[in-house]
Amino acid sequence: MDDPNQRPRILIVDESRMERATLIKSIRDQYSFREEADGEAGWQALVLDHSIRLVICALSLPMLDGNGLLTRVRSSKLTRLRQIPVLMIAGDNEQASEHAKALGASDVIGRGIGSSQLLAQIASLLQPAAGQSKVREVTGGEAQHPETGLPTRQHIEVQAAKALAQALRLDAPASILVMGFDRFDALRKEHGEVVAGQLQKKFASILAQKVRKEDSLGHYSDSELAVVSPGTPYPACEAFAGRLREAFAVANIAIHGQRLALSVSIGVANTPVDQVNSATSLLSLAGARLKTAQEAGGNRVLACLDKTSTEPPVPRLGHAIDLIRTGHTHAVIPHLVSLCKEMLPFLELLERELKLGLPLADIRKQVLDREQEVQDTRQA
Repeated sequence: MDDPNQRPRILIVDESRMERATLIKSIRDQYSFREEADGEAGWQALVLDHSIRLVICALSLPMLDGNGLLTRVRSSKLTRLRQIPVLMIAGDNEQASEHAKALGASDVIGRGIGSSQLLAQIASLLQPAAGQSKVREVTGGEAQHPETGLPTRQHIEVQAAKALAQALRLDAPASILVMGFDRFDALRKEHGEVVAGQLQKKFASILAQKVRKEDSLGHYSDSELAVVSPGTPYPACEAFAGRLREAFAVANIAIHGQRLALSVSIGVANTPVDQVNSATSLLSLAGARLKTAQEAGGNRVLACLDKTSTEPPVPRLGHAIDLIRTGHTHAVIPHLVSLCKEMLPFLELLERELKLGLPLADIRKQVLDREQEVQDTRQA
C-alpha cells in the first residue's frame, strides 16, 4: 500500500464540514490532505506546511474570504506560495468566477463537481509543478527565477550545449526558441511590477504544459523565456512557435478584471539549418531573431529561413476568424485581400452546392485588382 505521506498533499479550505468531507472522499485514494474551516487558518497552514502542493478553496469563508486568501497567496514573498495551484469553488456565478481568475486562481470549479473531473483538474495543475521540480533535480538545484521558479539562463546554456553535442554525435536536429511578450516594458510601466510578475507566471505556466519531457524550459533573460528542444527538426519547431503566437493573440488574459491586449514574438534557431558551430551562437541567434521580430512590430515568428520583414504576418484563415470573434479586427484588416483570395475556392464550392447567387466573377476581379494595387504601391 502507498504511504499517504509520500503522496501530494492538498489543502481544502471550506466552512462546510459536509463539503470538505465530499471533496476528501473524491481525492483520498490518490492524495493526502489537510482541511481548514476559515481563510486565516488556511493561510497559516500554507505558510507553515511546506508539503502542501495544491489548494481547493471556497469563495465564502469566515475570517478571510477566498478572494482575500488568494490575494495573499499571489502577492506572497515566497515563490512556493505564489506558484501554488489554487482551485476556487465559485459555483455557477460567472462574474465571481472571472473575478477569481483575475486575482490568480488556477481554475474555478462548481459545487458538486464529479470525482473524475476533479481528479483530472488536479492532475493537470500538479503536472507543471512536478515538471519544474524534476528540472530542479536534474540541474542540481541551480538558481531559479524569483517570479516563475524556472531555471535561469545558466541552465538553458548548459542544456543547449548538451542538445548541440547530441545533434552532432547522432547527426540529428536541435532547435531553440526564445520568446517574450511584445512591449513588455510598457506593460510593466502601465500596470506595475506585480501585474508584470503575474504575466510572467502565466506565460511560464502555459509553456510548461506544452513542452515535451525532453525539452528544457527556462529564462533567456529576466522577461524572456527559452525552450531547448533536442531532436526537433526546423519545420516542427517553427510550427509550434506559430501555434503559440496565435494562441496568445486571441487569449483572454485579465488582470483585476481588465482584459489585456497581449502578443508574443518568437525567435527560432535550428541546427543544421543554421550553420553555427556552438551552442552559445545558436542560442544568441534565436535571441537576436526575437529582437528583430519585436522591432518589426511584434506578434510574429522569425525563423531560420525567414527574411526580415516589416510586414505583419498573414494569419491563417481559422486564426483570422478567431481574431474577429475576440474583437481583434484591426489585426485582420491589413490582410483582407490575401484572406479573400484564400477564401475564393470555398466561395466557389458554396455557389456550386447551394446556388447562393454570389457574384464570384466580380469578387475575383476586385480581389485581383486590389492585390495588384498593393504590389504596385510596395514597388513604388
